[in-house]
Amino acid sequence: MKLYVGNLPWSIDDRKLKELFESFGEISEAVLIKDKFSGRSKGFGFITFEDDASAQKAISDMHEKDVDGRPLTVSEAKPMVPRDNAPREARSDEGSEAPLANPSEINGQIESDEAPEVVDDNSDAEAGEEDIETVEEAKEDASEDEPATEDAPEAEESEEPKEEVKSE
Repeated sequence: MKLYVGNLPWSIDDRKLKELFESFGEISEAVLIKDKFSGRSKGFGFITFEDDASAQKAISDMHEKDVDGRPLTVSEAKPMVPRDNAPREARSDEGSEAPLANPSEINGQIESDEAPEVVDDNSDAEAGEEDIETVEEAKEDASEDEPATEDAPEAEESEEPKEEVKSE
């Protein structure tokens, strides 16, 4: 049976963790969980006992026992549950809330001349205006437009006299 041991003091290493629980029975594995970058203890570990009776005795005797000023948390280890930020490869058996994009479909759409589907929520659109669906249609439509500056009315000068700034 595998046990979770939490709230471990920072002074505990793998060897000391095993020594804490050796008196309860045969231990097949004692692992202190460490930070992968710093190598420092994360404050918890796992003990695997050969028989369940020894593990149950260790839980009853060691749970909330004070070790170097810290009350230990000892319980039966539960299976690891994937976290939200775990790599997707680690959760291959579970469905994802959001589907993964297929790069070949994305690149295929970009490389083709099809424009992505766009939802038109423009309430100011003129009646009778046709929707443009492809890149070619957009280019053709743009080529038919005349530049705004050619037929734009000249700005009328205001009749207010401009104030002159005098420098002294």
